[in-house]
Amino acid sequence: MTYIGIDISKATFVAAYLAKNGYKTRTFKNNAAGCRQFIQTLNKDEHHCVMEATGNYGFLLLYLLDRASIRVSMENPKKIKNFARTMMSVTKTDEADARLIAMYGERMTPPVFKMPQESIMLLKQKRTALRQLRKQYTANRNLFKSLEVLPKMDPTVKKALDKVVIALDKQIKILEADLAQTAQKEFDKQVVLLTSIKGIGVTMASALIIATGGFTYFDNAKQVSKFLGLCPTIQKSGTSINYKGHINRNGDTQLRAQLYVASWNAIQYNTACKNCFNRLRQQGKPSKLALIAVANKLVRQAFSVVKSGKPYVDGFVSTKPSSIPTNNKEHF
Repeated sequence: MTYIGIDISKATFVAAYLAKNGYKTRTFKNNAAGCRQFIQTLNKDEHHCVMEATGNYGFLLLYLLDRASIRVSMENPKKIKNFARTMMSVTKTDEADARLIAMYGERMTPPVFKMPQESIMLLKQKRTALRQLRKQYTANRNLFKSLEVLPKMDPTVKKALDKVVIALDKQIKILEADLAQTAQKEFDKQVVLLTSIKGIGVTMASALIIATGGFTYFDNAKQVSKFLGLCPTIQKSGTSINYKGHINRNGDTQLRAQLYVASWNAIQYNTACKNCFNRLRQQGKPSKLALIAVANKLVRQAFSVVKSGKPYVDGFVSTKPSSIPTNNKEHF
């Protein structure tokens, strides 16, 4: 398998091909025509493309490569950055980055990217737009309040900000309703299963489905927790370093914040989460740490109900069938 390294930018992308004396690079336009021109240089049985996760700029190429049945991996930029450090790279150009990514593919053999369903891609767009609209809504409301305390507020400014805030609020409500409706329509069974967990509502269920691709990207709950940035970091070396640090904070910051807020309700109404929180508090752990552990437990519960296809039963305790004691006389 020959790995092709791809460095993405807004207008163009650079591809690094393995050659006799290292790597040769070619630059293509980052549009549909440029992507198709690049794909014509590839052989689906021979080549495996590797690229960094660069948001929307690289998704068209990723989509077209998948449609052409060409293997492609999309890696976290942190992995490429750390790999560059191990190679003691001192040059930072698009061509050098493309060669470095190709080398990363050769050494690390990353897994093939799983293209999400079209419904997941559309839901992600809605969620991204919602996030930005909420930021604008908060910024404009804060601006209005800061001007309102002045001795006199300009009436034109007041009218303009009022209109913007009202319009943003209207669009946010429309998008929220549309997102929830689409999620329930496309992933009805998963939404029902997830909302059976006390502490997870429709909004939280939709966010989890979008982030995890309907829980299809992972084999176990631990992988989901790590992906969302809820796993604790551990530093241990020799006898002098033995430290359990903060969570790894990878993944979606907003979703992690939503899970933290969901933990507040979970410790009130979710028996397992409540027991987890109380146990950690009795051990002297800080309240924030205990709530993060509860958020982690919610993720594990969510993964379990989706994979098993059975709704969550609060307070359920698994019991193993007791073994029947054998009479020694009868046995012999």
